[in-house]
Amino acid sequence: MITFSLPTATAVRGTIIMVAMMLNSPTVAGAELNVLMSGGFGGAYEKLLPEFERTSGVKVTTRSGASQGSGPQTIAAQLARGVPADVVILSREGLTELIAANKITGGTDVNLAQVPLGIAVRAKAPKPDVSTVAAFKQTMTKAKKIALPGSTSGIWLKNDLFPRLGIADKISIEMKPRGTDVTNMVATGDADIGVLPVSEILVAAGVDYGGTLPSEIQLVQVFAAAVVADSKESAASKRLIEFLASPRASEAIKSSGMEPFATSR
Repeated sequence: MITFSLPTATAVRGTIIMVAMMLNSPTVAGAELNVLMSGGFGGAYEKLLPEFERTSGVKVTTRSGASQGSGPQTIAAQLARGVPADVVILSREGLTELIAANKITGGTDVNLAQVPLGIAVRAKAPKPDVSTVAAFKQTMTKAKKIALPGSTSGIWLKNDLFPRLGIADKISIEMKPRGTDVTNMVATGDADIGVLPVSEILVAAGVDYGGTLPSEIQLVQVFAAAVVADSKESAASKRLIEFLASPRASEAIKSSGMEPFATSR
């Protein structure tokens, strides 16, 4: 005769609590999300998205745009003309502008990772010396053409750093809409050097990473995510952001050249 023991009171209470949590947890499986994202977080995101879709049951469509700047392909411009988006991932500077414009659901912004600016050179070309401020200035002034993204980092370099170093009128720069445009210019030899977030250099074809800017003149960019105002998929949007900000995502973020804000386990 087979005997069955009755569950203990503790086990019953645990089961009740677990069921209650499941009932109260927002259902996200089957949801469809639209994400607008700038290039700085792209390397890590591409590694992490398949796992999120597999474990959550959420389908994600991703479009790209610049964090800041002018032109129709910035994230702000795309939101303004009604491009569908539930989540945005971009520089903290760009996100601050979206928050001020009431484009973001309050309290949903989360910092994901930070990344320094680095130098891109054509693949197999000699790497320039940028180890000191003096060496960086010399490298910039010797370059025939310097390519910059027309977003957060490029705006800062053009309007702040280069004038501060006294080389703004001694260098030839070309602003391009996206980081991929910058690395393409370097890869084809149309620019000697590109200056942009390290994470965008490491994933680009045809270029090599030539080092970071000296700490005294470095801009460490923070990339953050938030839920777009009026999103119809708030629960799934928050779930995606929680996943990207979790310790589970740290290794992929680190391997893309960024430093995660989450504490790795």
